[in-house]
Amino acid sequence: MEKMEILKNLDRLKDPKILIIGDFAIDEMVFGQTERISREAPVLILQHSETKIILGTASNAANNISALNCGKAGAIGVLGDDYYGGVLIEALNKAKINTDFMVVDKSRKTTTKTRISGSCSQSITQQIVRIDRQTKTPLSTEIEEKIVENIKKAVPMYDGVILSDYHLGCLTENVIKTAIETAKAYNKIIVADIQKDMEKYRGVTAITPNQPDSEKFLGYFINDEDSLKKAGEELSKRLDLKYALITRGEKGMVLFNNSAQAPVMTKIPAFNKKEVFDVTGAGDTVVAAFTLALCAGMSPENAMVIGNLAASIVIRQFGCHTTNLDELKSELNNIKEI
Repeated sequence: MEKMEILKNLDRLKDPKILIIGDFAIDEMVFGQTERISREAPVLILQHSETKIILGTASNAANNISALNCGKAGAIGVLGDDYYGGVLIEALNKAKINTDFMVVDKSRKTTTKTRISGSCSQSITQQIVRIDRQTKTPLSTEIEEKIVENIKKAVPMYDGVILSDYHLGCLTENVIKTAIETAKAYNKIIVADIQKDMEKYRGVTAITPNQPDSEKFLGYFINDEDSLKKAGEELSKRLDLKYALITRGEKGMVLFNNSAQAPVMTKIPAFNKKEVFDVTGAGDTVVAAFTLALCAGMSPENAMVIGNLAASIVIRQFGCHTTNLDELKSELNNIKEI
């Protein structure tokens, strides 16, 4: 891994088109100024100041892709026939994400997490309550068939596929199986960002779990070099992976490259430990940048560096955020060693 080589090739991230399949959602951020205590109940009355719509879960992965490759991102998922369904589609389209293959399911709610926050002149803004609207039940046979049909249509149009599983019902076994088989049939890279039920994703090109989720799946703690190497090799073998990228928080990342005869383990440190504000959505950023770099023909080791770099930028801001090529170049120039 050489910094100048990565820097020279960063503009290639604009070329690949990436399809994101998974659980799409929005974060509705409602802000207000505290006025007084209500006479009706012992609760604050807020004077509404603004509402922000932020793309979360698989929507955040798609948003990160679009911000890096100038709008060459597509989405496959479900939304409800409700007000927030329209808000979701509008937000995705505003981010230049193709929504032609999204499927409306009248039996489901559009996944929305509403956070209501208040502040006064003498305090910082603080979250008061969160309201979740979501349907976690598996897809009906009819909706599942529509998703499967759209996957078969869309995958040939893209260079790579991301499976973003937040366990909200979209990624059924049949949907996962179809995505993997179709991607392989057209020789496409397919990467899964998963937290549990990892055995369902056997045969993908790569996975990007964090260390605690990897430990839960494997059944033991990763607490030294030997257990780390064992974990990567076991994940790779059990799931038939080319690459396993494990994110480790402040310890950085480790990549297991199984494309050669003997597996190779490569570790890198976290690039930003001092300015962490909010790690929300960092995993989405990692899988987006890592997948883009793989599809752009970069080595998996350099792709890991780019994923780490992108995450180090977005965690400096509150909530789900994206980065762009200019920020990546600037940040890479400031790093002394990789």
